[in-house]
Amino acid sequence: MAHCCLTVFLYFYTTMYIFNPENDLALANFSPHYTAPASALKMRRDLAMLPVWYAPARALVIADDVANSKLLEDLKQVLPITSLLISPSQIANHSNREVKPWGWSPALKKELLQLGVKEYILPTIENIKRLRNYSNRKTAVRLLKELKEENPHFCGASFYYTDISQLLDYLNNAEGEQVLKMPLSGSGKGIVWIKGAITDKQTDWCRRVIDMQGGIVVEPVLNKVEDFAMEFEITDSGIQFIGYSLFQSSPSGAYLGNVLLSDVDIEDKLLLYIERSQLSALKRQLIAKITNYFPHYRGYLGVDMMVCRTDQSTYQLQPCVEVNMRMNMGIVAHRIRERFVHPNSEGLFSISYHNLPNEALATSIVSQAEHPLVVEDGKIKSGYLALTPVDKHTNYTAIILIKEKSRRE
Repeated sequence: MAHCCLTVFLYFYTTMYIFNPENDLALANFSPHYTAPASALKMRRDLAMLPVWYAPARALVIADDVANSKLLEDLKQVLPITSLLISPSQIANHSNREVKPWGWSPALKKELLQLGVKEYILPTIENIKRLRNYSNRKTAVRLLKELKEENPHFCGASFYYTDISQLLDYLNNAEGEQVLKMPLSGSGKGIVWIKGAITDKQTDWCRRVIDMQGGIVVEPVLNKVEDFAMEFEITDSGIQFIGYSLFQSSPSGAYLGNVLLSDVDIEDKLLLYIERSQLSALKRQLIAKITNYFPHYRGYLGVDMMVCRTDQSTYQLQPCVEVNMRMNMGIVAHRIRERFVHPNSEGLFSISYHNLPNEALATSIVSQAEHPLVVEDGKIKSGYLALTPVDKHTNYTAIILIKEKSRRE
């Protein structure tokens, strides 16, 4: 009888979620035998429970760690969380369920097949190859060019070169700093900054990238004041605007964290620099173009953008820095704010790396003491919360820090 009840109970858990942040690297490599760097695999292990915060109700989250289970049970006492954790060894018991990873690659498909997932559940290699082509940065180059042609108020430029001599000719004649990007790479990875004349070492890097990936992207460095994104989801019913993402990145371009604000509040911040009509028009343009650009894609999609200063008092919008064809941290932050943060509060969602043993744990203990968690009716009003387990072996942490909004006079 107990087994029967458990089977009926699990029937309501229809989808398996997996956090595989190494996906961009695996997709670029495109081998089913790809092995990610140790740092990427450690991030995957440390943050395995992250889908609990963005998956829909009654999702199965793959996270093989006792600490994950303990943290989840503690969180369920105060927050409206309905996800259930399963280990990789249990995947075969749910082999007919849909799988929603962070992103798809041949390596992940092979991994899931070996764990017992039915092949008909998974995308074909042809579909993953199409996704790889969609994800190529040359797509963002083309999209930026079209958006600027339709709106002369947009700023920025991006070029895709397949010939090293043409790339060097551009760099020798360009003014100001430039940034070089691999067409396929992870967030904040595969990027080289040119702050003067290109060096021999950088030139060799460009040759290798062109040889491996067929080309290279180059862009002038802009005077950025805000990083943000528009987030979308494409389903069989069409494309839907999910919301805004206002995020922070390091000087090298690596993701640091997202501001936890409503779309209205994010838009209010952006309106300090640009007109509401520009944002509305850009949203319409992107919905139309994304539908045409990616007719076979189903899933999440984010378009990264920048507000840039052009002189002391003028700002312009760079409407397409990157196109992310997968789940991304902006959508994670949007879901967290929407589901778990009190409407009168705001905060920061961040991913951090701690190199030293016990460093993450010590930081978390201090943060808990300095910012005790306050929850009201299942919503966080203030305080610090680790979204994934933190112990003496943890290197990567996902946390939120919430505070009540200042009262306006």
